[in-house]
Amino acid sequence: MGNIIDNFTGLLLSIKITDVLDIVIVAFLLYKTLGFIKETRAQQLFRGVLLIVAIFFLSLVFDLSLLNWLLTRLITIGLIAVVILFQPEIRRGLEQIGRRGILTSQFRDLGKDEIYAAVNKIVDAVDDFSSTRTGALMAIERETTLTDIIETGVIVDAELSVRLLGNLFYEGSPLHDGAVIIRGIRIYAASCVLPLTNRANIGKNLGTRHRAGVGLSEVSDALVIIVSEETGAISVAHNGELRRFLDLKTLEKMLLDVYIPSGEDTDFFSRLRKGGVRLGK
Repeated sequence: MGNIIDNFTGLLLSIKITDVLDIVIVAFLLYKTLGFIKETRAQQLFRGVLLIVAIFFLSLVFDLSLLNWLLTRLITIGLIAVVILFQPEIRRGLEQIGRRGILTSQFRDLGKDEIYAAVNKIVDAVDDFSSTRTGALMAIERETTLTDIIETGVIVDAELSVRLLGNLFYEGSPLHDGAVIIRGIRIYAASCVLPLTNRANIGKNLGTRHRAGVGLSEVSDALVIIVSEETGAISVAHNGELRRFLDLKTLEKMLLDVYIPSGEDTDFFSRLRKGGVRLGK
């Protein structure tokens, strides 16, 4: 018993601060990786990988040569396939790591009046689109730059207004077919082509507009607003997820969460919303 205690004490004394730091960093990375996997379609893939690894070790224990040879080749090819198939998820994860804790200057420098004026204009435009069943697709650029998306459309760089948004998405407009990119509080580009999602579980009744909104949200942190041309339903795509049948108050809250840096003036806007006051009205 004394030897065990001495060995344990010696082990504790041999641990350095760098060893503790090493363990904490690895644990944090594993925790974040598992959390990211849980939020994406990679969750099913991860379960499959664990199953294959378990079978691989069993083949070693029981000396199953043929099965071991087959799994060794499968794992080698599988690593390449994972990178190809899950490129959007890997890209989004790396972007989330890179932008952690950083605030976009275009939002940080905005005043309260500019923020709720911009939010009002977007909400009013969406209200008009919904009531008239005008199809619309708007992406609000955040920390992931959408320059490559903007290059597929036409640069507008105009002041945000309900009338201009209405004109851009008017069916007879040459720029109505595509997405509008909002940078800060300005309409920066129109008729932009967004990447389509490959996911099959977002609803068979949803068309290209919704698939494009989800597709952009999978590869960026943009908030994408979609108005259905068939039903007038309002949807929002963010972080690869699609929320449908939103009311204007919910949309307003989501927009404020985008424009207001965490911890700044949130109480001010919360009091307005709880009091039933429409911002800027």
